Amino acid sequence: MNQIYRDDSQLGRRISLLQMSMLVVLRIAIGWHFLYEGISKLYTPGWTSQGYLSVSKWIFSGVFQWIAAHPVVLKIVDMLNIWGLILIGLGLMLGCFSRFASISGIVLLLLYYIANPPFIGMDFGVLTEGNYLIVDKNFVELLSLIVLTFFPTGTFLGIDRLMLHLKRKSPEVERTVTEEKEIVTAKFIDRRELLKSLATVPFFGVFVFFVLKKMGWESYEEKNLKTRTDAVTSATIKTFDFSSLKDLKGTMPHAKIRDLELSRVILGGNLIGGWAHARDLIYVSKLVKAYHHKTKIFETFLLAEKCGINAFLTNPVLCSVINEYWKRNIGKIKFISDCGGQNLIEGVKKSIDNGASACYVHGGIADNLVQEGKVEEIGKALEFIKQNGLPAGIGGHALETIKACVSFGLEPDFWMKTMHKIDYWSAGPTEQNDNIWCTEPVETAEFMRNLKQPWIGFKTLAAGAIQPTDGFRYAFENGADFICVGMYDFQIVDDVNIALDVLNGSLNRQRPWFA
Repeated sequence: MNQIYRDDSQLGRRISLLQMSMLVVLRIAIGWHFLYEGISKLYTPGWTSQGYLSVSKWIFSGVFQWIAAHPVVLKIVDMLNIWGLILIGLGLMLGCFSRFASISGIVLLLLYYIANPPFIGMDFGVLTEGNYLIVDKNFVELLSLIVLTFFPTGTFLGIDRLMLHLKRKSPEVERTVTEEKEIVTAKFIDRRELLKSLATVPFFGVFVFFVLKKMGWESYEEKNLKTRTDAVTSATIKTFDFSSLKDLKGTMPHAKIRDLELSRVILGGNLIGGWAHARDLIYVSKLVKAYHHKTKIFETFLLAEKCGINAFLTNPVLCSVINEYWKRNIGKIKFISDCGGQNLIEGVKKSIDNGASACYVHGGIADNLVQEGKVEEIGKALEFIKQNGLPAGIGGHALETIKACVSFGLEPDFWMKTMHKIDYWSAGPTEQNDNIWCTEPVETAEFMRNLKQPWIGFKTLAAGAIQPTDGFRYAFENGADFICVGMYDFQIVDDVNIALDVLNGSLNRQRPWFA
């Protein structure tokens, strides 16, 4: 064992060279991780810890959520986080102030752990990679840094060794004057000590090499593909960038159906439930279901709520997911049920029992009942919903369904009616191939204009065939008081901004607002 380390601690007599070398490797590995996390956050446009802090549920959750809610404080915390990661990573990797870097890393990891511990009931309901009930990655690295704090590995291999050597062996100057000549002799650090002090610097060089390669070096093929494709219309290797909360222009305004306050844009459930209406692309429904695992659903709900969208409209089959979201206290998004299922009344009961804020007769069910001459069945369901104190609605794809219910004397609290243009290329009203849902939009607008109940327009984008800028305006201008829109998480901010522009702009709307 080297002399410097023996002088610094008696541990050097009890730890072998191999054991100390392994501790140095551990220090470098953790430093690499810290440094990379800091660099990646520094160069990620719009990165923020807001989402991580806002879902904190353990001790000091109020403090973390307060930080997330105040942009100026959040920006300061984000910068401290980024540069803390970078400086701690450099200190550990180079062995510079390594003990202080270890202690700082422990504090930072402890804050991460407290903010979102991997305890049962405090996650999104699924075990994530590196998260095993009490022990997660943060906890493992925290324990490792505690070990490194008690072993001064920087004085074994690292810049700490150089600083310790210079401190203990400052140059000794001997002056001898002979005749008219001064002889100066100085003892400086020798080559071997210098090599040991700088032994970890090459690891930093390797780190820089790979970071530069990842961030800036591209092959000809990569550059060529990036110039030919984009992230919207085709398959591409281009980085998929989408708007975040910092790009939000405002929160979605609300209005009321009876006493129920709802956002003008309601989150639709078809994409989350896997009912993609993808025409002849038969794999799409499975694809969207695979994308919307439970954690992704919860993230989508939470993002929608942060944008002011306070309601989710879907089938009772998703009741368990919504209830788990509530029970874990992640958010409070409201549930509007279409009461779909094999039995209409049973669908209503299940929806009410699982906390629905409003219910309506599913459009497809209502269409079929009207065609079968069983409008009274719709009336029974409507009355049952009202008896349970919830706003009750009637849905329909076909305009004849709404007309039949009005003629029968049914008075719902709100209507659910499809509303979209039919000028997109796959719209073929002569034959229904799951490609069109409002065959008579002009006639629908004229008829709905005379109804006094609020109207939630759905299928406003014709299952992805119409751009939101066109679909939203068309629905609101033709009388819809609310619109129900299926959205992926990466579309929510943009869709809210588009809806705000439409609602705050000049609308050529003839039907009064009934909400």
